[in-house]
Amino acid sequence: MRRPTLRGPGALLAFAGLIAAMSGTGTPAGADQPDPGSLAQLMSQSAGASVADPTGATSRDVDYRTGSSAPTTSQRQQAARTATGVRWNRFGTPATLVPTPAAQPRAAASADPVQVARDYLTRNAELFRMSADAVRAMDVQLKQPMGKGSIVLLRQRFGSLPAANEGLVSLGISAGQVVYVSSTLSPEASAPPAPATLGEADALAAAAANADVAVDQLAISRVRLAALPMPSGGARTAYQVVLIGKEKAHPTAFTTYVDARTGEVLLREDLADQHSDNPEWDVFPANPPADYSSTDTRVTWCLIQRPGCERAVSAAGSGAAWDIDPATGAPSQTSSGNQARTTEKWDLLTNNSVGTRTSTVSPTREYTYPWTNQWYENRCNPNVFATPQQNDVDAAMANLFASHNRMHDWSYHLGFTERTWNLQTANGTAGGLGNDPELGNAQAGGRAGGAPPEFASRNNANQITPPDGVPAITNMFLWQPVAGAFYAPCVDGDYDMSVIGHEYAHAISGRLIGGPDRGWSGDQAGAMNESHSDLFAMEYLYSYGFRPRGNTPYVVGGYATGDLVTGIRNYDMSRSPLNYSNVAYDLVGEQVHADGEIWSATSFDVRQALIDRYGIGTPAQQRACADGKVAVENCPGNRRWVQLEFDALLLSADPAVSMVDLRNAMLAADQIRFGGVNAPLLWTAFAQHGLGRDASSAGPNDENPVPSFASPYGRNATVRIAAAGQASGRPIKLYVGEYEGRSMPIADTDPATPLPDTAEIAPGSYSFIAAGEGFGSKSFSLRLRSGQQRTLPLVLLRNLASGASGATATGDGVNLDRLIDDTEATNWASLGSPVQGKAVTVDLAGDRATLVSRIQVSAQLRPQIATDPDPVAQNRFTALRRFEVLSCNTGTGSDCADDADYRSVYTSPADAFPANAPRPTAPDLKLRSFRIRPTIATHLRLRVLTNQCTGGPAYAGKQHDDPRSTSDCTTGNPAVAQQVRIAELQAFTI
Repeated sequence: MRRPTLRGPGALLAFAGLIAAMSGTGTPAGADQPDPGSLAQLMSQSAGASVADPTGATSRDVDYRTGSSAPTTSQRQQAARTATGVRWNRFGTPATLVPTPAAQPRAAASADPVQVARDYLTRNAELFRMSADAVRAMDVQLKQPMGKGSIVLLRQRFGSLPAANEGLVSLGISAGQVVYVSSTLSPEASAPPAPATLGEADALAAAAANADVAVDQLAISRVRLAALPMPSGGARTAYQVVLIGKEKAHPTAFTTYVDARTGEVLLREDLADQHSDNPEWDVFPANPPADYSSTDTRVTWCLIQRPGCERAVSAAGSGAAWDIDPATGAPSQTSSGNQARTTEKWDLLTNNSVGTRTSTVSPTREYTYPWTNQWYENRCNPNVFATPQQNDVDAAMANLFASHNRMHDWSYHLGFTERTWNLQTANGTAGGLGNDPELGNAQAGGRAGGAPPEFASRNNANQITPPDGVPAITNMFLWQPVAGAFYAPCVDGDYDMSVIGHEYAHAISGRLIGGPDRGWSGDQAGAMNESHSDLFAMEYLYSYGFRPRGNTPYVVGGYATGDLVTGIRNYDMSRSPLNYSNVAYDLVGEQVHADGEIWSATSFDVRQALIDRYGIGTPAQQRACADGKVAVENCPGNRRWVQLEFDALLLSADPAVSMVDLRNAMLAADQIRFGGVNAPLLWTAFAQHGLGRDASSAGPNDENPVPSFASPYGRNATVRIAAAGQASGRPIKLYVGEYEGRSMPIADTDPATPLPDTAEIAPGSYSFIAAGEGFGSKSFSLRLRSGQQRTLPLVLLRNLASGASGATATGDGVNLDRLIDDTEATNWASLGSPVQGKAVTVDLAGDRATLVSRIQVSAQLRPQIATDPDPVAQNRFTALRRFEVLSCNTGTGSDCADDADYRSVYTSPADAFPANAPRPTAPDLKLRSFRIRPTIATHLRLRVLTNQCTGGPAYAGKQHDDPRSTSDCTTGNPAVAQQVRIAELQAFTI
C-alpha cells in the first residue's frame, strides 16, 4: 500500500556533491564561495541515486543528476538575520524557512498575495539567488485563500520554459507578511538552456528503455517540454515523459526526464504507491458485516434524496451525478464518470494495467447489483470466477466506484480541487489539466491467486499517482491466508473503505505536496505519505459517522485483515506510544508503514488537542462541515485539524520533507488560516511525541533524527537522570517510549558523549526505558507536571547474561554474541529443521554461581546487514514464540558441557510472544519479562520450542479452499518454519 519514494542520498552522489561543493561547481560567477560549514548538511540534503532499503528491496527512483550547490556565506548570514528554521536544498537555496516578522515590511491586508510573495522574493534575492527580473517572470501556479491568510505557489522559468520537478516556491501569507516558505528553487542561470534537438518520440523511446518496457506495451503516455534544474547549476531542456505500462501487479509507472539534446535520462520517479434520472448505488459505507456474515447491509446512495435512499450524493464542485460522461453530458449507465472509472481486473498480471470491463450496464441507472459474499462463503476458491455470480464483481465495482467518488467529494471541500490538481476527466474552466480521473481496478489479479509467485495479487492494494493531467490508478486486491506471509480472511478489499480511502488519499497528498508534477520524496516523507493516507481515510469515515470494523474507529484495515485491535498496522493510531525518537524502530517489511505510524500517533494527538478546545460537535454538524456547508472556522476540532493537514501539504513546495519540516508547515498553516491561535496546544502535542522545540533532522532520509520533548510554550518539566544501585557510576541511557533498539536516547550519564544527563519534557504521561551495557534495560512510566524538576535515580540491576560483563554464548546458529549484547537492535538466528530444540548456552558473568529468578527475552527482528553471516532475510514468522530455560551450576561438580547437566527451570506459555492473525507485529515481539523458578546457576540455556510459524495457532491448518496453495505455515512455507530468531536474553537476580 505504499508509493515508492525517492531515496537518498546515495553514497556516490553524496560524495560527488561534496566534491562539487568544494570545487565551487555550480556557483554563479561573482558569488561568494560556499561556506565549508554547510558541506555536511548539504550532503545530507542531496538527493541521490536509487539505494537498497534495509528490507532488501531496491527503490526504482533514480536521480542521475550529480553535484550540488552549497549556500554561500552571505546567504547563510542573510538567513540568520531574516529567518529561523532554515534548511538548505541541494541547489543551494532554502528548502524551508520561517521568515522573521521584524525583518520584513507588512503590506496592507488587502494587498495582492502574489505581489506580497514577489516583493518578498525580490527583497531577498540574494538569499534565493534570483534577480528581480527572474522573480517577475515566475509563473503563478496557485493563489488560494487559506482562512485569514493565503498561499501562493510560484514556478521558475528558464528562458521560455517552465521549470519541471523542482523550481517551485510556496509562500504562506498572513496579515500582509510571508510567514512560511518552502522551495526547490534553483539559482538563476546566466543563459537560458539550449533548445531541444530531439523529438518527442525520441524522448519516449529513451524513457521506455530506461524503465525496461517496450513502447507498444504502454497503456498511457504523455510527453512535454520543460526545463529541468541541475544541482551543479543552471537547467537543461528536457522532456517530461509520463508512462504507465500494461502489465504486472506492481505496475510500471514512471515520470522520467530526458535531456532534449542528448537523449540522456536525467531523472526517473516511480509513481506506484504500494490502497433513471436519479441514479443510485448500493454500497457498504465502511465495510460489510463485522462478523463476516453474508447479511447484505448495504445502503443506497442516490442523486436526489428519496425514501429508501440513505444519502444524496453528487460531484463536489459541479453538482452532477457521478455517472455522467463529461464528453457527452449523458449518463454512462455503468461504473464510469467524470471523477472515476472502475473496471474489473482479474488478469492484472497478464493484460494491461487499466481494466476495460466496467460494471454491467444499467439503463435505469440502478447500480444495485447482488452481493452474496461469495469469496468468503467459498473460502477463497478460484472457481467463483467461473460462476454466474462471478465473485460479486459487479457489486465490487459499484462499491469501489462510489467510494472513490466520495473521497473525491470529501477532499474537494478541504481544498483538493481542480486548481490544486485533483482527479477529474474534465475540469471546465476551474483550472488544472483534467484528463486524469481515478481509474479503479476491482479484484485486481483475482484469477492469478495466492499461490507462488503471485503473492502480490493478494492482501494488498496500491495507488499510482502520476503528475496532473495523467490518470491515477488504484488496484484493489482480494485477501486470503498465505502461508508464512499474511493470514487474512477470505474477503474482497473493494468493500473495506479504510483501505480504499487509504489508497485514494495517496493521490490527494501526492498531488497537493510539491506541486502538480511531483510526489513525496525521501524516507520520512514516504512514512508521512502512508500516515496521511491512514489519517485521511479515518477522518473521512469519522466525519460521516461510518464505523469501520475495529475496537475503535481508528483501526485501518480491520475488515480486510480480520484484526480488530490494530488492523494492518502495529498500533491503533489512537493508542500508540510512538514518538520521533523511534524513527526506524521496525525495519522488517515496509519501514515507511511503521515509521508512518509515528506521524499518525503525533497527528492524532494534535487532532485530539483541537477537539478538546473546539469540541466534537453533533453528527449533523460533522456532516455539514464535511460537505463544505459550514466554514471551517465554525467547525469542530477534528475538521480544523484535517484542514491544517491539507494546508500544510499545499505549503510544502519541496516534497522531500522531514517530520520536522511538516510540523513547521502545520504551525504555519495555523498561523495563516487561524491567526496562530492554536500554536500553544499544537506545540504541546508535537512535543509530547518528540517533535518539540529542539527537534531536528538532517533531511527526509535521516534515520537518526534528534527528538525533543520540550514545548516553546508553558513550563516544561526538567528531568535529570542518575545511575543508581549496581549501575551507579556507569553509562546509562534514557529513552522515551517503548522501544530501545534503533531509537534515539534523550539523555545519558556518560560524560564522554555530547548528550546531557538532563532533558526538558512537556507535561504529560510518558513511558521510559533505561538501558546500559552490562545492565540490560528497564521500563517504567511517569507523569510529569508543569515546571516540575525531578531527578530520576535509575536503579538497574546487573545483567548476568551480558557480554559486556563477561558472559559468553555458545550453541546453535549464528550471531550468538548478539543475543547477549544488551540491545534489541541485533539478534541471533538459527537456520535448519526443526527449530524445536535449537539452543544457546550462556556462561553467566562472574566467577561463581549466582541466584537467577527473572529473565528478559526479546523476539524483535532487525534489518538485514550486507556483511551478516546470516544470509536469509528477516521474516516476522521466524521470531521466537515459545521457549524453555534450563540451568546448570559448575559448583555442584558438573562442567555444564553435557545436556544431562541441565535441569529445566522454566517453560514459557505457548504464547510467550502472543502474535495472532494476520501476522506478528513489533509490539508482539518486543522485550518481555518472565519470572522463573529461582535457581543457583553458572550457566543458562535458552532452548526454542516453537517459532511464530510452528507455534502460532492462527497460522496452522487449512484455512482456505484455494487448491493452488496451502495456508499451513509449517508445511506451506518451510523456509520460514526452519528459522528462528531471538534478539535478546537478559538474566537478573530479582
